[in-house]
Amino acid sequence: MTNAPTRQLGTKTAGAGHPVYVTGEIGINHNGELDNVFKLIDVAAAAGCDAVKFQKRTPEIAVPKDQWDIERDTPWGRMKYIDYRHRMEFDAEQYGKIGEYATSKGIAWFASPWDVESVDFLDQFDVPAHKVASASLTDDELLERLKATGRTIILSTGMSTPAQIAHAVKVLGEDNILMCHATSTYPAKPTELNLRMINTLQREYPNIPIGYSGHEPGLQTTLAAVALGAVFVERHITLDRTLWGSDQSASIEPRGLELLVRDIRVIEEALGDGVKKVYDGEKAQMKKLRRVPGVVADQDPTEA
Repeated sequence: MTNAPTRQLGTKTAGAGHPVYVTGEIGINHNGELDNVFKLIDVAAAAGCDAVKFQKRTPEIAVPKDQWDIERDTPWGRMKYIDYRHRMEFDAEQYGKIGEYATSKGIAWFASPWDVESVDFLDQFDVPAHKVASASLTDDELLERLKATGRTIILSTGMSTPAQIAHAVKVLGEDNILMCHATSTYPAKPTELNLRMINTLQREYPNIPIGYSGHEPGLQTTLAAVALGAVFVERHITLDRTLWGSDQSASIEPRGLELLVRDIRVIEEALGDGVKKVYDGEKAQMKKLRRVPGVVADQDPTEA
């Protein structure tokens, strides 16, 4: 494990031998309201998350033009899709307030930029990382701009083939990437999670730390990802799964997030270092129950 890859995320390090870096994905679950953002930051900080994450789009670039005028029902009434997308975005002043609030709560923030203009927008806030959403993994122009920032890049691999993943890594280079196994179904079924891909990615990309971005209901499978070696975990968070919005049902409510972070920390302690030893707590039992001493406790069995 001494040569295991690590990545810097602001003041914290992600990688084997370090605490799992836990990110609460606020995404678009704020429904365009700063008050919701602040409440979700409170939830993430109270649970012990390391960061919260958002999504940043320039609507005229990120939304295909043939969808601009399609009308949809929203919390603010029926409106054109392009107008809805604008309503969901925060400007620089609002992100400044988000950053100040997150700092006051001792938690980092970053985002998934969906276009080059959004990369430039986010860079002004000196974020600890940029996230590549699974849908953007094949956007070479975006990947090249992200690489040029010199920041850590978190690459999600949902809805992508092995060849597409390999190409994205080639464009980005391996030095600054942290890769996340993901399945881009909302919510994702257990049969589609394929958690053993975490180990596959570890073998195929030994110089890149591997994490997990989950969209499944429940907590068990995310905990299993940690047990399999994920060094970074991201889950969508919400104040209430019944709220309006496409991502709410695949998100974790406050109590669930608290339990998830708690159990991740327990698993970290339980995994240990893989070196067999006799613990102090075992010695009393050994004295009480073991009839035949065997090899001297401090002696190397190979020397016996």
